Amino acid sequence: MAKKLYKSGEDYLETILMLHLKQNYVRAVDVAHELGVSKPSVSRAMGILRDGGFIRIAEDGNILLTDAGSAVAERIYERHRVLTQWLTDIGVPEDVAAADACKLEHDISAESFECLKSHLRKAHPNVQTD
Repeated sequence: MAKKLYKSGEDYLETILMLHLKQNYVRAVDVAHELGVSKPSVSRAMGILRDGGFIRIAEDGNILLTDAGSAVAERIYERHRVLTQWLTDIGVPEDVAAADACKLEHDISAESFECLKSHLRKAHPNVQTD
């Protein structure tokens, strides 16, 4: 059973997912580069995520999400995409919207997020919000 995660753990899982979508193979150095943190920080985080049941590390060093890790990563990544879209829709510059979405994605309630998605679907029927 997976343990509770903090914001930083969610960020690591989201980053692993995003890197897998881009390059299909993720190493600790890739995560460090993407997040702008040290490799020792990533190593420590990977140990915590592995022990928590969120990732596994293959013999070749590839970092893989477990089902529990994938569920968290996909939830956070969806929130990031939807919140970024909403903020850019109301006039926030894209780089600022993306940075602010990173802050909001962890704290918005499920209820508020679902209402926001519903609103975006009505305003932009052709935009994917799932």
